Amino acid sequence: MTTPSPPTGAPPALLRDLLDDAAIFPPGEAPMGQAVPAHAAHVSAWYADLVGPFVCSGSRLPDVLDALDATPEVAALDVAVVLDRGTGSLHEAAGLVADDTRLLMAGLEVPLRGEAPADAARRAVATVDAVLGGPDDRHPVSMEVPWAPGWRDALEVVAEAGYRAKFRTGGATAEAHPDEDVLAERVLACLDLDLPFKLTAGLHHAVRRTEPGTGFEQHGFLNVLLAVGAALDGGGAEDVARVLADRDGPALAARAATLDEAGATRLRRWFASFGTCSITEPVEDLVALGLLTSGGPDGEVRA
Repeated sequence: MTTPSPPTGAPPALLRDLLDDAAIFPPGEAPMGQAVPAHAAHVSAWYADLVGPFVCSGSRLPDVLDALDATPEVAALDVAVVLDRGTGSLHEAAGLVADDTRLLMAGLEVPLRGEAPADAARRAVATVDAVLGGPDDRHPVSMEVPWAPGWRDALEVVAEAGYRAKFRTGGATAEAHPDEDVLAERVLACLDLDLPFKLTAGLHHAVRRTEPGTGFEQHGFLNVLLAVGAALDGGGAEDVARVLADRDGPALAARAATLDEAGATRLRRWFASFGTCSITEPVEDLVALGLLTSGGPDGEVRA
């Protein structure tokens, strides 16, 4: 086996806005009074280009406003709102954001509930269309499709409506972590439907690993990026699953380092971002793999 050359850095397009800040969600569950100023620090840090919006459940938007009141140095916050109380709460959540100039709706995430995912998707699409007026790149909408029978039908509804898919890739049990074959099937389905997707949970690290303590099998976000590339290059389910299962960090990093801006943009067209309760862990992994250069006097991310 040939030892891969040391990575020389990933193209900026591969990492830009990749990390959605889900600090207040499990397992991190940061207090809101800490999470809001911490997000402000992230978006002014040397790695700011990697950081997406602050993810917040709709029911906790008042807590965000309280945290902003207590942190006057934070002038504004881009928020991606998760409708934790169902699509019926969208009007109230959108109103709270619209009524306060310190908040900007940077995204919306809608968990699909019910025994028939396609029916749930149709209801969600109708509500979002009515309240927000349809797809808009300024606030992309992601519909969280469950790991349940009927998932493909739900994806077709989401794709036809022009929204994004969202999949949950972790949780408090081993069963909440889909294996590489299941995730590969979903990735290929999204590409087949011209459907961008985001992921959330269990993706704190760049490379596939077994989590110490729990034994949970966790996907790596670098694996997912390169798995999308394998699919776009004509790979089938086995090829995509093989990339998702790869634990060779240096080899994966070397492959990522060969991408140019156009190639990186091609991958991110489909894998939009992922939610993580830790921003520092993914950044540290990228630095350790040589895909990100730490710091700099100009404050810019240098990949």
